[in-house]
Amino acid sequence: MNVKTVQIFKHSLTALAVCGVLNSSAIAEEVNTNSEEKDDIEVIYVTASKRLKSLQESPVAVTVVDGAAIKQSNTLDINDLQTLVPTLRVTPLQRSTNTNFSIRGFGNGTNNTGIEPSVGVFIDGVYRSRAAAQIGDLPRVQQIEVLSGPQSTLFGKNASAGVISVTTMEPSYDLEGMVELGYGNYNQQIVKGYITNGLSDTFAVSLSGGYNARDGYAESIVGLSDVNDRDRWNIRGQALYEPTEDVKFRLIADYSEIQEACCAVEDSINGPTTAAVRALGGIVIDENDSFSYQSALNSNPDNNVEDGGASLQIDVDFDGFALTSISAYRSNDSGFKNDVDYTSLDILTEGGHTEIETVTQELRLTSTGERDFEWMVGAYLFHEEVITGDTLYYGNDIRNYFDVLTAAGGAPGLLAGVEGVYGLEPGTFFSNTSAVNSEFEQKNDSYSLFASFDYHITEQLTAIFGVSYINDQKDITIEQTNTDVFSAIDLDNDLTLFGVPIGSIPQLAPAVPVLKGLQFLPPMMELPNVVENHKTDDSKTTWSFRLAYEINNNVNIFATAATGFKATSWNLSRYSSPFASDQEALETAGISQPNQAYGGRYASPEEATVYELGIKTRFENGAFNATFFDQTIEGFQSSIFIGTGFVLANAGKQSTQGIEFDSKYNLNSDWSITFAGTYLDPVYDSFVGASGLDGPVDLSGEKPAGISDLSLTAGLAYNYEIGEDIYGYARVDYLYESDTKLAENVPDSLTREVNTVNASTGLAFGNGINLQLWVRNLTNDEYLLSAFPPPIQAGSFNGYPNQPRTFGANISYEF
Repeated sequence: MNVKTVQIFKHSLTALAVCGVLNSSAIAEEVNTNSEEKDDIEVIYVTASKRLKSLQESPVAVTVVDGAAIKQSNTLDINDLQTLVPTLRVTPLQRSTNTNFSIRGFGNGTNNTGIEPSVGVFIDGVYRSRAAAQIGDLPRVQQIEVLSGPQSTLFGKNASAGVISVTTMEPSYDLEGMVELGYGNYNQQIVKGYITNGLSDTFAVSLSGGYNARDGYAESIVGLSDVNDRDRWNIRGQALYEPTEDVKFRLIADYSEIQEACCAVEDSINGPTTAAVRALGGIVIDENDSFSYQSALNSNPDNNVEDGGASLQIDVDFDGFALTSISAYRSNDSGFKNDVDYTSLDILTEGGHTEIETVTQELRLTSTGERDFEWMVGAYLFHEEVITGDTLYYGNDIRNYFDVLTAAGGAPGLLAGVEGVYGLEPGTFFSNTSAVNSEFEQKNDSYSLFASFDYHITEQLTAIFGVSYINDQKDITIEQTNTDVFSAIDLDNDLTLFGVPIGSIPQLAPAVPVLKGLQFLPPMMELPNVVENHKTDDSKTTWSFRLAYEINNNVNIFATAATGFKATSWNLSRYSSPFASDQEALETAGISQPNQAYGGRYASPEEATVYELGIKTRFENGAFNATFFDQTIEGFQSSIFIGTGFVLANAGKQSTQGIEFDSKYNLNSDWSITFAGTYLDPVYDSFVGASGLDGPVDLSGEKPAGISDLSLTAGLAYNYEIGEDIYGYARVDYLYESDTKLAENVPDSLTREVNTVNASTGLAFGNGINLQLWVRNLTNDEYLLSAFPPPIQAGSFNGYPNQPRTFGANISYEF
C-alpha cells in the first residue's frame, strides 16, 4: 500500500466519523428479527459464506439490499440496483443482452459471448452465466447480497471480481397474494402479482409473474419506431415440500421473454466521414444534441431474449451436519438485428443469434451445531454449450459511401479502377449482396472441489480458511462465410500494373493505404486447423484466509487475504484472429488467409488477489461497516470494441486500492438516513499493446477508463402512521459517480459524471391496498454510459446516453 492510499484511508475514516455514521442499503431494514437485542437496528442474516450468519459476524465485504428497500425504491431489475449499491456499476450497451457488471471497478463480459463475466450472478444459488440471463425484471425478492472482491473459493470459476446473489421468497403455507398495476410516462404499463398457499401441512406452492411495457424514449427522426422501449414478461412457479423437520425440497421453474428495441446511440463526435454521409442525403445527428434522445437509424433495432430453467434444492439435516444439493438446468436463446452505422443511410446492418444451455450441480456438506471447529466441504459441476453467430450485411449505400470517401481523398473512381484491373464487373466491390457470416461453438466443462473451515480460537477470535480446486476445459469451433471480395485481395502483391505492384510505383503508391483502409473485414481463420489449438484446459487452486475478532457484542473487525480465478475466455467475435506467434506456422502450412490479421484467439486466465481490513458495528440507533482493500487482477481480460469487432487481450496487471463503507442512522422512530460509498485508486500496473485511440498503446501506469474514483449513495426515509391502519413512507435516494473517461480508445473529452436522484412515496392501508408514486432521475441528470468508435467512420465516436427522467404510479392489493 502506498503512502497516498494510507492517507486517503485515514482521511476517509475521519470523514465518516464526522458524518455521524450513517448507512447504506447494505444494512437491510427487515430480514430476520430473531434477536433479543433491544436496539432499533434489526439483525440481518446473509449467506455470503454459504452458511446462514448475521451480517455482523460474517467477515466478508458484503452489501445487502432487502426486499422492502427494493419495493419502496421501485427497483425493477439489477440495472436499477446500482443506485442503492455504490460498489456496483451496471452498463447496458449495444443490445439488451450486452450488459456489463463491475464491482470495485473490475468487470467484463460485455458484447462478446465468449467472455464470461468476472462478476458472477446467482439467483437462488443457481449461476447465470451470461447477461442475457440476468437482465430481466427481478422476481419476488427476499434480499440481494453484493459481495466485493474475489469469491472463487466458494462461488467457482467466474467470481474473480465479486458476486451478486439474489434470494427470492419461498412459498408460504398461509394463503397470501398480491396484484399490482402501474402506469408511467412513455406509456409504461406494469402488471405483476403472486399467489402462494399451502396445499397440506408439508407442501406449499407459489406462482408469480409480471409484464412490463413502455414506449421508447429515443424518438426516431426518420419515421421509424422509437428506441429504448420495454417489452418483457416473466412467470415463475415454486413448490416447497418438507416431509419432516429435517428434509426440505424446493423446486423452482421460470420462463421470461424480452422483445425490445435497444439501444439508443448518440453522436458524441462527428468526424470527417460525416460529410460523406450527408453528401449522400444521410442524416447524422449533430454532436451538440447528445441528449436530444433522437435516433437516425434506418431500421428498427430488434432484440429478443427467451430465458428459462428449473432448479431443485434439497436440504437434509443429519446428526451434526447438513447436506445441500442444488441441481439446475437453464436455457437462453437470444437474437438481434441492429443498424450499426448509426446513420439514416443503409450502410451496415448486423444480425445475430445465441443459444446457451447450462447444467449445474452443487453438493455441500456443512457442520451444524455450536462447536469450536466448523467445516464445510463441497463440489460443483458445470456443463455449458454455446452456439452463437452474427452476420454483417452490406447495405444499399455502402458502395456509394466508399466512392464518396475515396473521391474526397483525391482518388475518384478508385474502386471502379481496381475492379477493371481484376476484370471484375462494375459494382462487384461492396455490393448490397455482400455479407460476412461468422459462426462459433463453445463447449465448456468445469468442476471445482472446495472446503471451508472455521476455528474459534477463543470466544472472540475466529480463523477461517477456505480452499478450492478449479478445472475448466473449453472446446471451440469457428466458421466463416465472407463474400466481401475486396477485403480478400492482397493489395501488396496481387494488385499490379503490367506485372509491377502498384505499391512500388511512386505515382500510385499513395492509393494503397487508402484501399487498405477499406479492407475492414478480411477473411477470418477458421478453427480447428492444423496449426492452432482450439482447446484450453485450465486448473487452479484458490484460497482465502480470514481472521475475525469480536471486540464486543456490537463491534467486529476482520482481516482477509484471498485469491480468485477466472478461466480462459475465447474471442467469439469477427475479430478473432491467430496469435502472432502462429504466423510462420500458418504460412508454412499454406492456410494463412488473404490479409491475415494477427491478434489473439483468447485471453488467458485471470488471477485475482485481495487484502482487506474491515470493521462492522451496530449500536442502538445505527450501524456502520467499512472495508479497506488492496485488490489486484493479473491478466485482466480486457475486451475493447474497435468498430468492426472486439480486441481481446490480457492486461499484465490491474490493481485498485480503496475503501468501501455503508452505514445507517435512525434519527428517531420515523426518520432514517443511509450513506454509503466507495473510493478507488485504480491503475494498470502493466498493460502493453492495449487498444488505444490511435492503435496499440502502452497503458502501464495509467488509470483504467470507465472507473470512477468516488461513488456515493445517500438516502433519506420517512415512515409515518396516519390513524390506526394507514402507514406511509417517503424516501429520496442519491447516486454520485465522479468524472471518468468513458473508454480507452476514445478521446479524453468523452467522460462521465453521475448525479442522479430518485424518489418515491407510498401509503399502505389496513385493507391491503397500497399506493405508490415514484420518479427515477428526478433532476434529469445527463451522462453517457460508454462510448465507442463506429464501424468505417474514422474520427467519429458514438455514446450511449443514460435514461431520462421517468415517473409513474402503482396501486396494489395484498391479502
